[in-house]
Amino acid sequence: MTETFEAGDVTLERIREYVWEVPQHGDMRVPARLLASESLLEEITQDKTIEQITNTTHLPGIQKYAICMPDGHQGYGFPVGGVAAIDAENGCISPGAVGYDINCGVRMVKTNHTYGDVQGHEQELVEALFEAIPSGLGGGGVVDNAPVEAVLDRGVEWAVEEGYATEADLAHCEDEGRRPDADPSAVSQKAKDRGRNQLGSLGSGNHFLEVQRVTDIFRNDVAAEFGLELDQIVVLIHCGSRGLGHQVCTDYLREIEQTHEGLLNQLPDKELAAAPAGSQLAEQYYGAMCAAINFAWTNRQLITHQTRQVFADIFDTAPGELELLYDVAHNIAKRETHDIDGEDREVFVHRKGATRAFPAGRPELPAAYSDVGQPIIIPGSMGAGSYVLRGGENSLSETFGSTAHGAGRLMSRTQAKNEFWGEDVQDNLREQDHIYVKAQSGATVAEEAPGVYKDVDEVVNVSDALGIGDKVARTYPVCNIKG
Repeated sequence: MTETFEAGDVTLERIREYVWEVPQHGDMRVPARLLASESLLEEITQDKTIEQITNTTHLPGIQKYAICMPDGHQGYGFPVGGVAAIDAENGCISPGAVGYDINCGVRMVKTNHTYGDVQGHEQELVEALFEAIPSGLGGGGVVDNAPVEAVLDRGVEWAVEEGYATEADLAHCEDEGRRPDADPSAVSQKAKDRGRNQLGSLGSGNHFLEVQRVTDIFRNDVAAEFGLELDQIVVLIHCGSRGLGHQVCTDYLREIEQTHEGLLNQLPDKELAAAPAGSQLAEQYYGAMCAAINFAWTNRQLITHQTRQVFADIFDTAPGELELLYDVAHNIAKRETHDIDGEDREVFVHRKGATRAFPAGRPELPAAYSDVGQPIIIPGSMGAGSYVLRGGENSLSETFGSTAHGAGRLMSRTQAKNEFWGEDVQDNLREQDHIYVKAQSGATVAEEAPGVYKDVDEVVNVSDALGIGDKVARTYPVCNIKG
């Protein structure tokens, strides 16, 4: 077993299996850690991920180490797959370490149907879902002129009152679908206007809705608690806060760069621009970010509502028969309390392309999962399947209660469009794998072709081996709609 790994001019040291470290040196405040197998590490070294996670260690108030998950790849300043816990009193908060798509996340909805019930209806189902759920760049929503202020303030609670959600949906969503720290007044009018007619839409890029079947159960007791069975049909929804969240990030990055230039000049990458904890901009950004989080949860909830209507129409079932398993964010910064060097400390846990992964007993968990651990949903590519995990016992000590968020890209969108032809990808998936895909354009399919992504099995196996996210079940695509 090699004890070091050469990544250009950086030497990574093996701490133990799957844990590699860039030792603290120079102006680094803490070490940088990468959680990966050697094969994943080879892929991670193909872009600027290691440089970016090392740069992250320069942020004031960062605790223990910066962490890159096994699905890590280059992002805007802060790598996708990055986690950093930063002191909430003496540190800072960084919009770039959250990302432009605030509360991009995933939810899984369970059905009472089996794969046999759906076979023969795939084309009808994919067409109906594509018709019912707006998608694409700038696509409109399902609520005309949505009351954005109420959504930003109350999140999924607003959806319950308006008949788009149930109390059970609240009980199975991270934070029960509402961040109480939300401050709609901290969100610009331009951001509100961008989101007003996008509520209930997928958007473009890697966002999707996928009907899946459960193909493998790894932990029978946990799967039973989650209500998952072999051959069951589930629906996975992946999207975020649309143009509203993007505008919030843009607004605050520009303002922070101008107002806190002194801090910016101390950082190796201006894309890590941060506001000092306790400053006016830090408080305003946190309030605006929490409001965008509420918008994203509500966005996924309205897509769920539309999905329920489609299943009711095609399979003659009551909409209430589709139950939410869980909804979890993977672009977020949250005030959390963690044990650091034997002392409970409040920190901003920045997770960008990383998923919260709390084990049983953590007080933030909904009552339904307090004794079993938090469900974690890890999407793969539309040809490789996805996973349901549960928060692992080692996650709090190893990763501030975090794990991976997906397979992670291997290839840029430009490269993907040069390598793949969208119509060919669609045809191959349908003819060889019986997966039906419908998208706004062939280019979108090419950008999201299965070959564009890392091996999701390898990513999940690292998480499981480290005990930060335990494998519960595997799912496989039946049909998929994309923007």
